[in-house]
Amino acid sequence: MRLAELAVGTEASVTAVSGTGSFRRRLLELGILPGTRVEVIGVAPLGDPLELLVRGSSLSIRRAEAASVEVTPIEAASAAETAPLFDEARLGGEP
Repeated sequence: MRLAELAVGTEASVTAVSGTGSFRRRLLELGILPGTRVEVIGVAPLGDPLELLVRGSSLSIRRAEAASVEVTPIEAASAAETAPLFDEARLGGEP
């Protein structure tokens, strides 16, 4: 799936960045590297550019540039990932 195809609010992991020369290098410099988690946080009224959250920074790229980034959508957090890290009842705290 391509980054340009993601809906607003969707998170994904970058799997590949295609393109050539300075274009590809610029995307890599912006932090769009394989393995990086990205989220589409907005789209301009006419559909271009896309606003992304990458490594804690907000950046905007054209839809054509986003089409050169291959991603894998990240599923919603499972119950195990959202469970508390400790059990308050076991520690003597309020349940």
